[in-house]
Amino acid sequence: MLSALERVRQAAGSASPALKFVLMVGVMSFFADFTYEGSRSITGPYLGLLGASAFTVSVVSGSGEFIGYNIRLFSGRSSDRTGMYWPIAIGGYILQMAAVPLLALAGSWQWAAVLIVAERIGKGVRNPPRDAMLSHAAKDIGYGRAFGLHEALDQFGALFGPLLVALVLAVDQHDYRVAFAVLAAPAVIMLSLLAVARLLYPRPQDLVPAEEQAFGQKLPPVFWIYMAGAALAAAGFADFPLIAFHFQSSGTVSAGLTPVFYAVAMAVSGSGSLLLGRLFDRAGITVLIPLTIVAAAYAPLVFLGGFWAVLAGSALWGLGMGVQESLIPAAVARMVAPGRRASAYGLFTGIYGTAWVAGSVVIGVLISVSLGGLVAFCVGCELAAIPLIWMVRARTRPIAPQPRE
Repeated sequence: MLSALERVRQAAGSASPALKFVLMVGVMSFFADFTYEGSRSITGPYLGLLGASAFTVSVVSGSGEFIGYNIRLFSGRSSDRTGMYWPIAIGGYILQMAAVPLLALAGSWQWAAVLIVAERIGKGVRNPPRDAMLSHAAKDIGYGRAFGLHEALDQFGALFGPLLVALVLAVDQHDYRVAFAVLAAPAVIMLSLLAVARLLYPRPQDLVPAEEQAFGQKLPPVFWIYMAGAALAAAGFADFPLIAFHFQSSGTVSAGLTPVFYAVAMAVSGSGSLLLGRLFDRAGITVLIPLTIVAAAYAPLVFLGGFWAVLAGSALWGLGMGVQESLIPAAVARMVAPGRRASAYGLFTGIYGTAWVAGSVVIGVLISVSLGGLVAFCVGCELAAIPLIWMVRARTRPIAPQPRE
């Protein structure tokens, strides 16, 4: 991990403006994920401590994802129509960063649920304009490389956040409120960096030549096929708060080690993103086929396995998360004209989130009825996505980055 961060530091010294922008947004995401992923590593057990049931935890997590993903339909379309990429992204970041430390003040699971959903809404608002801005820079350095590098920094933050939370819980005898309060520090740092980025890069869309900025045609058929495949994969991908709740209810992983397992997942996700992004630029969407098959094995491991199997399953869950957070948006950028990407990201992730919440509800019911049925549902959904990805593969080809002279 340290060597990867060192490579990022060395690259920044002689980077192009596009790469510098990607690195800047990546550092912002490091502290953003430090904050909210640290929080998400314990929200499941925290809701349980406040009196929520397993089904309630699933519904809250799923609802947060559903609302957060579907609000991207509006934030993405508004970003493209108005060109106000930064103002919309900033509003989302402020809401998200404020919601996490306020969880320390929640007096009931209902208020905690409101804040958890608010955090997801903030992420939903800021993601389409942010991804659109990143895609403009990716034209020069490669879509896989840009999104992979960003995701690596993003997930390194998601590694340190849960580790800090685990340390706080160990020192303060599992005081969840103190853990949430401590996360205010990286939240403030993130918002400070956001202000700097806004000043340094007021118009990231100018990183793409003006003639490429015009709105393209309607979204191509391959986009819709790809979206259907991603929706199936999302339906079978359990949210980590529910996985963490299962750890506690089954006694497989202790409360103190649960954030550590989440950190392991984030480390795998971040490290893999650097390699997979480059591989994506060379091989195209084909790489998603074996990755989907491998990631599907997370379900039997985390829900049916013992301690070490759960650890391996958490790592595979992290691999799957890295694929969904880096390669999926990189592939969308190849399919859609620059001037429509925020709208495309909003629509794509809106459908994706709807499938996620539907799957979360099913998983939340099955976890109390049949773990075998739960695993069959998750693996079946993941594998059902593969034929659709294969169809997309036949309609797309790798696109090499085109550096400017």
